[in-house]
Amino acid sequence: MFLRQLEPRTARTTAEVIKFALWPLAVMTVLNRVFIKAVNGFITDDYKPVYQASLDFLNGRPVYTANFDSVDPHYLYPPSGTLLIAPIAAIDYEKSRWLFIALNAIAILIAWYLLLRLFRYTLNSVAAPALLLAMFTSETVINTLVFTNVNGCVLLAELIFICLLLQRRDLWAGAALGLSIAVKPTLAPLLLIALVRGQWKVFITALGVPVALTAIAWPLSKDPEKFFTRTGPYIFESRDYFNSAIVGNGEYYGLPPLLTWGMRVVLGVLVLLSLWLLYRYYRDDELFFVCTTSGVLLTASFLLSSLGQMYYSMMLFPFLMTVVLRNSVLRNWPAWLAIFGFMSYDKWLSDRWQHVGRNVEYLRITFGWGLLLIVVFCVLGERYLAARREGRLPFGLDPAWMRSAPDPRGDAPQQPTPAPSAALATETSRSQNGAAPAEQNRISVEP
Repeated sequence: MFLRQLEPRTARTTAEVIKFALWPLAVMTVLNRVFIKAVNGFITDDYKPVYQASLDFLNGRPVYTANFDSVDPHYLYPPSGTLLIAPIAAIDYEKSRWLFIALNAIAILIAWYLLLRLFRYTLNSVAAPALLLAMFTSETVINTLVFTNVNGCVLLAELIFICLLLQRRDLWAGAALGLSIAVKPTLAPLLLIALVRGQWKVFITALGVPVALTAIAWPLSKDPEKFFTRTGPYIFESRDYFNSAIVGNGEYYGLPPLLTWGMRVVLGVLVLLSLWLLYRYYRDDELFFVCTTSGVLLTASFLLSSLGQMYYSMMLFPFLMTVVLRNSVLRNWPAWLAIFGFMSYDKWLSDRWQHVGRNVEYLRITFGWGLLLIVVFCVLGERYLAARREGRLPFGLDPAWMRSAPDPRGDAPQQPTPAPSAALATETSRSQNGAAPAEQNRISVEP
């Protein structure tokens, strides 16, 4: 009887069939990651130093006492972050860790929902279970929960910031960003987006919140100054272990510093050119601009700074979701080869080919981030050169076919499309009446 009820009484679309198939897979994957993998834990434990520092803070003991000569996880949060996280030490370690796992899992689920709504999808769409399954099968979500760190909450802060920024609720957007910066500065590069969009009020709360929390935490801490004199300098040093940034792998493999700096400079130039093209031609396409620019900025910070770890890639989910937009820069196989490099939970260590397997495992994250930045630059650069060659730069980089292509989001509410200029309308009319192919290539739609 139960199976008979599952049989479709009317013909279902392929999307509906996929949706019903994906939901149980997604739900069971979430349950496995949270209650089995995360609770089991791993030899790497990011939570233990956080709990110990919180316990020391509550009991008036020095907090910044980590031995930086060891390869164990260190406590690196500033006094403002210590103040926010300290309540977790009010209960015993095991229950506190479970609570922190639950907190980050809930934050990731809320971020998943906000990401759906940001791109105008509902829980009834096939995108909902597909995105949920993709997130919880990624290395970044799995290891965030297993290692028990705060990245899930940082992802939620990023989504709240982007949603509020697009709604022009600047003070609240800054507050969300400020809370994340108070714990760790991963999202600080996103302030550049607010800067170029002229949303100055974001800076009031984005900078004010961590400053205010630091002022509150300072008299309550035993050794707050040591964060700036001891821990801070260590954060800006590069290390050759658990570091997928260019400089980290460069030190691990013994590359000459000049070569390491050369790679960083070349990729930095590509990033700057990509950011310029995005700002010059896409800033009015707000969703695409904000999410794509955030992805470029964060990927560059992971790759070009002194420290980049694989599970930082969680912050790229808004960027990866732009693949559903018609003018996405991710609609090509090299982009997803790059994404596989830093998102896949697969391990490439080989018993038979140990040297090769170890190199692939250690370098795939670095190569993935680097290839993604190169892909973005190449796609934007190709669009720019094509638009300049066809004389349609004043109308943007996207060709007419891209703007008129069906929206892959289906029946999602459509954004109003600006009307083309009179000259452009005349050119379009000419093409419909038998214009030469060369003239058809110049057809565009004003952004």
